[in-house]
Amino acid sequence: MAADRLAPIKRALGGYWRPPGGGTRSAPHVRDALSLKRIMLVVVLALLPCALFAMWNTGYQMHLAMQAQGITELFTWREEVFRLLGVGNDPAYLGDNLLLGALYFLPVLLVCWAAAFFWEALFAAVRGMEMSEGWGVSGLLLALILPPAVPLWQAALAMSFGIVLGKEIFGGTGRNFMNPALTAYAFIFFAYPANFSADNAFVPVDGISAATPLALAAQGGLAEVQAHFTWGQAFLGLIPGSPGETSALLCLVGAAILLFTGVASWRTMSAVLLGALGLATLLYLVGSTENPLFSVPPHWHLVLGSLAFGLVFMATDPVSSAMTDAGKWFYGLLVGAMIILVRVVNPAFAEGTMLAIVFGNVLAPVIDRFVLKTQMRRRRLRYGQG
Repeated sequence: MAADRLAPIKRALGGYWRPPGGGTRSAPHVRDALSLKRIMLVVVLALLPCALFAMWNTGYQMHLAMQAQGITELFTWREEVFRLLGVGNDPAYLGDNLLLGALYFLPVLLVCWAAAFFWEALFAAVRGMEMSEGWGVSGLLLALILPPAVPLWQAALAMSFGIVLGKEIFGGTGRNFMNPALTAYAFIFFAYPANFSADNAFVPVDGISAATPLALAAQGGLAEVQAHFTWGQAFLGLIPGSPGETSALLCLVGAAILLFTGVASWRTMSAVLLGALGLATLLYLVGSTENPLFSVPPHWHLVLGSLAFGLVFMATDPVSSAMTDAGKWFYGLLVGAMIILVRVVNPAFAEGTMLAIVFGNVLAPVIDRFVLKTQMRRRRLRYGQG
């Protein structure tokens, strides 16, 4: 009996390195190269450049801050690893930056993966259903959008919340109306806000203050941002921020992979982009003497914060986003506008991308229902007149 309960877990683990048997190859069945496992692997492949850059940039930003403040070592267990390997803290060396970033990013990633796998395996065993490979993508996404020094127990708690209450409680993969990684992010963002608001939240070096470009924009507008960073640096990702979100360039690489393989919808991406650019342009033209963020032009919004990452990897989730073609346009426009609205107008949050996409996830079923009812009404009128 116990072996039967564990069978879905064994098959899921075995499926990672060998294809499942029992496939039907003859007519009249439809054959397609895409399966759930292949979709998840494509998403991981698209995320890989962001993950590698996340490790390097985390170490690079920390080493830059240490160099500027005259700090020669980190007073954590990571410094012991550096001593053991005979490595220094020099921002000019690729290996130094990668190692330091990996010592922050990999523990968070492994904890997120462990929590996600545990709950996926538990629910699969209890239900006697096949285990989804989505836990790997959810864990990787959450690790890429959390601050580098987030306490590991909080990361595990957030991932558990996202998997259980964001997906499994509704029936598992394909039945959830919210992205599990975004659900986990929303939980930890509101439950433990100090992780995101501390002066060194994204450059975890004691005694230094390293504000993100969006925080600088909230203080002094575009002029304050340009005093520290150029647009090119922001586009490449050489700025402080959540590990996987800083490089708009690598997000574009991920977008190309997702679009080429047909995993993500170009309609959703285009609509989010149009919604964000449209409202950002309007606010920029209107201007404000009280809110410095109104002075940030649209092309700067695209490379600041997590807009590019959310547009490519979060808003396009095929399960939690709109399903209909017309609905994808309404959904994307809503999400894009909400991102800029929260970012610029709401002073309580320096960044609104992930929260805006969660809001869009909640409304996606309503949007699809509205679109379908409208299309059915048109067909009834058309055939009734004929």
